[in-house]
Amino acid sequence: MRAIDFSETIAAIRAIKPRTEILLEEVPAPQKLAPFAFAMTADVLEDAATGRFVLLHDPDGQDGWGGNYRCVTFVRAAIDTEMAADPLLCDVGWTWLMESLNRNGCDFTAPSGTVTRVASASYGTLENRDEDSELEVRASWTPTTATGIANHVRAWLELLEISAGLAPIPQGVTQLSHSK
Repeated sequence: MRAIDFSETIAAIRAIKPRTEILLEEVPAPQKLAPFAFAMTADVLEDAATGRFVLLHDPDGQDGWGGNYRCVTFVRAAIDTEMAADPLLCDVGWTWLMESLNRNGCDFTAPSGTVTRVASASYGTLENRDEDSELEVRASWTPTTATGIANHVRAWLELLEISAGLAPIPQGVTQLSHSK
Protein backbone atom coordinates (compact mmCIF):
# COMPACT_ATOMS: atom_id res chain seq x y z
CA MET A 1 0.00 0.00 0.00
CA ARG A 2 1.32 3.44 -0.96
CA ALA A 3 2.06 5.86 1.90
CA ILE A 4 -0.25 8.85 2.14
CA ASP A 5 1.53 12.16 1.61
CA PHE A 6 0.79 14.97 4.09
CA SER A 7 -0.30 17.24 1.22
CA GLU A 8 -2.86 14.61 0.14
CA THR A 9 -4.21 14.51 3.68
CA ILE A 10 -4.54 18.31 3.72
CA ALA A 11 -6.24 18.30 0.29
CA ALA A 12 -8.86 15.88 1.63
CA ILE A 13 -9.43 18.14 4.65
CA ARG A 14 -9.71 21.25 2.47
CA ALA A 15 -12.39 19.47 0.37
CA ILE A 16 -14.73 19.21 3.39
CA LYS A 17 -17.84 21.36 3.02
CA PRO A 18 -19.35 22.15 6.43
CA ARG A 19 -23.02 22.90 6.88
CA THR A 20 -24.07 26.45 5.99
CA GLU A 21 -24.20 27.68 9.61
CA ILE A 22 -20.47 27.04 10.03
CA LEU A 23 -17.69 29.27 8.73
CA LEU A 24 -14.52 27.22 8.28
CA GLU A 25 -11.22 29.01 7.78
CA GLU A 26 -7.62 27.87 7.41
CA VAL A 27 -5.29 29.63 9.86
CA PRO A 28 -1.53 29.53 10.53
CA ALA A 29 -0.52 26.30 12.26
CA PRO A 30 1.85 26.03 15.22
CA GLN A 31 5.41 25.79 13.92
CA LYS A 32 7.42 24.06 16.63
CA LEU A 33 5.26 21.09 17.63
CA ALA A 34 5.92 18.90 14.59
CA PRO A 35 7.69 19.01 11.22
CA PHE A 36 4.30 19.32 9.48
CA ALA A 37 1.16 21.02 10.79
CA PHE A 38 -2.19 22.26 9.52
CA ALA A 39 -4.80 24.32 11.38
CA MET A 40 -8.31 25.64 10.88
CA THR A 41 -10.95 27.45 12.87
CA ALA A 42 -14.71 27.15 12.75
CA ASP A 43 -17.38 29.54 13.91
CA VAL A 44 -21.07 28.76 14.16
CA LEU A 45 -23.25 31.67 13.07
CA GLU A 46 -24.67 33.93 15.78
CA ASP A 47 -21.70 33.13 18.05
CA ALA A 48 -23.25 29.84 19.18
CA ALA A 49 -19.87 28.07 19.16
CA THR A 50 -16.29 28.35 18.00
CA GLY A 51 -13.48 25.87 17.56
CA ARG A 52 -9.99 25.08 16.35
CA PHE A 53 -8.56 21.93 14.77
CA VAL A 54 -4.82 21.31 14.46
CA LEU A 55 -3.29 18.33 12.68
CA LEU A 56 0.31 17.59 13.59
CA HIS A 57 2.48 15.18 11.61
CA ASP A 58 5.92 13.82 12.38
CA PRO A 59 7.01 11.10 9.90
CA ASP A 60 9.28 9.67 12.62
CA GLY A 61 6.47 9.68 15.17
CA GLN A 62 6.58 11.03 18.69
CA ASP A 63 6.54 8.89 21.81
CA GLY A 64 3.86 11.01 23.50
CA TRP A 65 1.54 10.58 20.52
CA GLY A 66 1.97 6.87 19.94
CA GLY A 67 1.94 7.50 16.18
CA ASN A 68 2.86 9.84 13.33
CA TYR A 69 -0.19 12.12 13.53
CA ARG A 70 -1.92 13.95 16.37
CA CYS A 71 -5.26 15.78 16.23
CA VAL A 72 -5.52 18.66 18.70
CA THR A 73 -8.94 20.28 19.05
CA PHE A 74 -10.86 22.92 20.91
CA VAL A 75 -14.60 23.67 20.97
CA ARG A 76 -16.32 26.37 23.03
CA ALA A 77 -20.08 26.88 23.01
CA ALA A 78 -22.54 29.12 24.77
CA ILE A 79 -24.97 27.09 26.87
CA ASP A 80 -27.93 27.99 29.05
CA THR A 81 -27.40 28.31 32.81
CA GLU A 82 -29.61 25.28 33.53
CA MET A 83 -27.38 23.10 31.37
CA ALA A 84 -24.24 24.55 33.03
CA ALA A 85 -25.61 23.49 36.43
CA ASP A 86 -25.90 19.84 35.37
CA PRO A 87 -23.22 17.89 37.28
CA LEU A 88 -22.95 15.41 34.37
CA LEU A 89 -22.29 18.08 31.73
CA CYS A 90 -18.54 17.44 31.53
CA ASP A 91 -19.10 13.69 31.07
CA VAL A 92 -21.69 14.46 28.40
CA GLY A 93 -19.27 16.77 26.56
CA TRP A 94 -16.59 14.06 26.44
CA THR A 95 -19.17 11.49 25.31
CA TRP A 96 -20.21 13.81 22.46
CA LEU A 97 -16.60 13.81 21.23
CA MET A 98 -16.11 10.04 21.53
CA GLU A 99 -19.44 9.31 19.82
CA SER A 100 -18.65 11.78 17.01
CA LEU A 101 -15.32 10.06 16.38
CA ASN A 102 -17.00 6.65 16.33
CA ARG A 103 -19.91 7.76 14.09
CA ASN A 104 -17.42 9.14 11.57
CA GLY A 105 -15.45 5.89 11.43
CA CYS A 106 -12.31 7.30 13.05
CA ASP A 107 -9.68 4.82 14.19
CA PHE A 108 -7.65 6.39 16.99
CA THR A 109 -5.70 5.82 20.15
CA ALA A 110 -4.45 7.84 23.13
CA PRO A 111 -7.37 10.24 23.54
CA SER A 112 -6.87 12.90 26.20
CA GLY A 113 -8.51 16.15 27.11
CA THR A 114 -10.58 18.27 29.42
CA VAL A 115 -14.19 19.42 29.47
CA THR A 116 -14.89 22.63 31.34
CA ARG A 117 -18.12 24.37 32.17
CA VAL A 118 -18.12 28.03 33.10
CA ALA A 119 -20.97 30.04 34.58
CA SER A 120 -20.52 33.79 35.04
CA ALA A 121 -22.58 36.37 36.91
CA SER A 122 -21.91 40.12 36.68
CA TYR A 123 -21.86 42.66 39.50
CA GLY A 124 -21.42 46.37 40.14
CA THR A 125 -21.54 48.45 36.98
CA LEU A 126 -21.92 45.23 34.98
CA GLU A 127 -24.91 43.94 36.96
CA ASN A 128 -27.33 44.53 34.07
CA ARG A 129 -25.60 41.90 31.96
CA ASP A 130 -27.26 38.52 31.62
CA GLU A 131 -25.71 35.48 33.26
CA ASP A 132 -23.33 33.74 30.91
CA SER A 133 -22.41 30.04 30.62
CA GLU A 134 -20.08 28.11 28.34
CA LEU A 135 -18.95 24.58 27.66
CA GLU A 136 -15.36 24.03 26.53
CA VAL A 137 -13.94 20.77 25.17
CA ARG A 138 -10.17 20.54 24.66
CA ALA A 139 -8.98 17.21 23.33
CA SER A 140 -6.30 15.41 21.39
CA TRP A 141 -5.95 11.92 19.99
CA THR A 142 -3.77 9.92 17.60
CA PRO A 143 -5.27 8.64 14.34
CA THR A 144 -4.06 5.07 13.85
CA THR A 145 -3.84 5.40 10.05
CA ALA A 146 -3.07 8.23 7.64
CA THR A 147 -6.06 7.33 5.48
CA GLY A 148 -9.35 8.89 6.51
CA ILE A 149 -7.94 11.72 8.61
CA ALA A 150 -10.56 14.00 7.01
CA ASN A 151 -13.11 11.94 8.99
CA HIS A 152 -11.45 13.17 12.19
CA VAL A 153 -12.14 16.74 11.04
CA ARG A 154 -15.75 15.77 10.29
CA ALA A 155 -16.05 14.36 13.82
CA TRP A 156 -14.70 17.63 15.26
CA LEU A 157 -17.23 19.59 13.17
CA GLU A 158 -19.98 17.28 14.46
CA LEU A 159 -18.90 18.00 18.03
CA LEU A 160 -19.08 21.71 17.22
CA GLU A 161 -22.61 21.27 15.81
CA ILE A 162 -23.81 19.32 18.85
CA SER A 163 -22.25 21.80 21.28
CA ALA A 164 -23.87 24.71 19.44
CA GLY A 165 -27.27 23.00 19.63
CA LEU A 166 -27.69 22.67 15.86
CA ALA A 167 -30.29 20.11 14.87
CA PRO A 168 -28.84 17.14 12.99
CA ILE A 169 -29.39 17.07 9.23
CA PRO A 170 -31.30 13.85 8.48
CA GLN A 171 -29.52 11.14 6.46
CA GLY A 172 -30.09 11.67 2.73
CA VAL A 173 -31.07 15.36 3.07
CA THR A 174 -28.88 17.90 1.28
CA GLN A 175 -28.63 21.30 2.91
CA LEU A 176 -29.16 24.24 0.56
CA SER A 177 -26.47 26.90 0.53
CA HIS A 178 -27.15 30.52 1.33
CA SER A 179 -27.31 32.76 -1.74
CA LYS A 180 -25.03 35.78 -1.75
